[in-house]
Amino acid sequence: MNWFKSTYSSASGDNCIEVATTPATIHIRDSKDKQGPQLALTPTTWSAFVAYAGARG
Repeated sequence: MNWFKSTYSSASGDNCIEVATTPATIHIRDSKDKQGPQLALTPTTWSAFVAYAGARG
């Protein structure tokens, strides 16, 4: 699985998440804790979250 960090992340990597996609699942993890817990969301749920977060940003 290939993980990607936002291009908006600072060079020091503070407060970042990484995202990896597969056809059926969006995987999300803390960039500072790569072996820690991960979220696994459906693409529909991820889209709803991004829309919600964008409306509040």
